[in-house]
Amino acid sequence: MIPFRIQRIDHVVFRVQDLERSVAFYQQALGCTVVRTRSDLGLVHLRAGASMIDLVSLSGPLGAAGGAGPQAEGRNVDHLCLRIEPFHEAELTAHLQDCAAPPRGPASRNFGAEGEGPSLYFADPDGNVIELKGPATP
Repeated sequence: MIPFRIQRIDHVVFRVQDLERSVAFYQQALGCTVVRTRSDLGLVHLRAGASMIDLVSLSGPLGAAGGAGPQAEGRNVDHLCLRIEPFHEAELTAHLQDCAAPPRGPASRNFGAEGEGPSLYFADPDGNVIELKGPATP
């Protein structure tokens, strides 16, 4: 039995070549608004309705970790984040291990559409990274 329910997509993270150009595009084309900027990571969080679109610069620490930029041999989607409930780390870890997708480390607090909350990262069989995010906590 799966120990959680997906509530919605919390956020998606795109790796971009020109962070300022991409932020302007999402603001102008889609009406997104900047919620938070992490210059140390090359990261901008944009509000997209109830969800978030995060942009990471290819030249920043997070963007560089994904290898080459968008092209035949590079990827521009960093990860998909699913908002889940409940978030019980031990049960999630056991479930993911049973599915041959062990978490990439212990749960950590990360920013998402609802604020700071716990999350676990793992990869699907093709190497796509998925984040399971619990509810925001004060």
